[in-house]
Amino acid sequence: MKNYSKQTKDVNDFLEILSKDHPRVAEGFTAIHKAASEDGVISSKHKELIALAIAITIRCEGCIACHIKTALEQSASEKEIIETIGVAIAMGGGPSVVYGEKAYKAMKEFKATLTI
Repeated sequence: MKNYSKQTKDVNDFLEILSKDHPRVAEGFTAIHKAASEDGVISSKHKELIALAIAITIRCEGCIACHIKTALEQSASEKEIIETIGVAIAMGGGPSVVYGEKAYKAMKEFKATLTI
């Protein structure tokens, strides 16, 4: 069984390493991520759901873990996440079913452990 909490921690730990070893890249990534994720005409919750759909279609497990966690922290409901998985499947076909299942399991794992 995948541990999505650990996977999220591993991604964040690597960003810390990168910020020491290649600070300009880490700062650039962090700045663009922050700018793209903040509330605007589209809420930060909906941006996380968009990012989740993209993560599923491009088959990025670390991205799925991080965006599920943040979507839940942004008060995304289980139904919203499941519909997002559905959109990703419609756009990405069979491989998105496989990665949609990973997103679903990540959601269940985080819902069981996060206090939101």
